Amino acid sequence: MPSRFLLPALALAVFFVGATEFMLSTMLSPLATAFDTTPAHASWLVSSYALSYAVAAPIFGLLSDRIDRRRLLLVSLALFAIDGFALTVAPSFGVAIVLRIFGGLASAALVPTAFALVADIIPTHRQSAAMGTVMVGMTFGIVAGPVIAGILTETFDWRAPFLTTAGGCLLTLSVAHRLLPKRAAGHSETKMRCFGWITKGSITRPLVAKGLWNGTAVAGFLLAGEVLRQRHDLSVGIVGVSVSAFGLGLLLGNLGVGRVVHLFRGDERTLMAALLLLSVAVSIFMIAPLPLGGGLAFLTIWGFALGLAAPTSTSMLATRSEDDKGQVLSVSESLNNLTVLAVLPLAAMEFEIAGSARTMLVFGITLALAAILTIADRRIMDPQKS
Repeated sequence: MPSRFLLPALALAVFFVGATEFMLSTMLSPLATAFDTTPAHASWLVSSYALSYAVAAPIFGLLSDRIDRRRLLLVSLALFAIDGFALTVAPSFGVAIVLRIFGGLASAALVPTAFALVADIIPTHRQSAAMGTVMVGMTFGIVAGPVIAGILTETFDWRAPFLTTAGGCLLTLSVAHRLLPKRAAGHSETKMRCFGWITKGSITRPLVAKGLWNGTAVAGFLLAGEVLRQRHDLSVGIVGVSVSAFGLGLLLGNLGVGRVVHLFRGDERTLMAALLLLSVAVSIFMIAPLPLGGGLAFLTIWGFALGLAAPTSTSMLATRSEDDKGQVLSVSESLNNLTVLAVLPLAAMEFEIAGSARTMLVFGITLALAAILTIADRRIMDPQKS
């Protein structure tokens, strides 16, 4: 099958992952009501997913460096669909948590495998733009997910969004089975070692930094809907439409990453600029008493910065890790979700107790640590240009 079909097929594969995960940003209150708990406790539906993802991703990454990545991708899509259908009949909050763990396992195989396939086939000088193209699929999911969830929840109930996305996963499975090339680039078995790359600072510094800033940005977004709802007394449906501003920013960042990398003359400079913009946007959104229009503007900037930073850093990690890219990219996803797991419940608790300004203290610590690691990596890797 011609390789030109690879990027659209992979973008479609990650679309429903983004939709399923991020639609919960508008559903915390309805889910809390459905399972007789609080929105803060309902956020554990996100955290349990993140925990299983974080634990399982390195195992799947190691596996994907040694087996047919196409087959692993298709199986994980099927499991993700099954999880969505099962969640709609969960009899209790505990069972729903277990099912979200199962969904995290499926995503742990799907997402890093998709990006490893990009790194296998696309030349290095085009990888940032190619990663951005695939991330457009997830971004469309992030844009559509909250809107779909808000509208379907208000029109029907909380089960409708999960049924819709699960059905979409099955459709995606059928499309991907036909479009994905049956043979990907080969792997150099003689060079691959089980996590031997972990001693290389050129990999571990940007890897840990990405886990911190990406996980924090996602955790913050998952609370952004509640922030807007409480500040402006919005309905669930309006919140769903409003937080899609974040997805719009992500889309613009993904689509523009190739040009921005060219403008800044490299991935490293682009990443540093994107992280500065991300930190400013998150801080202003959480702290400043903005009108709704201002809040949506900074939510869009927040998404745009993340849309630049994510494909740029993924391309950097794939290039630096060479034959171990499956392991490294999967560990990157694990660290992202570990940060979500650690930051989201704490931030949600702070938000309930003291409001959004106090919550920014939680986000500020992790973003500052990420900035320190990124600057240190820049100076070590290229001291003359730092």
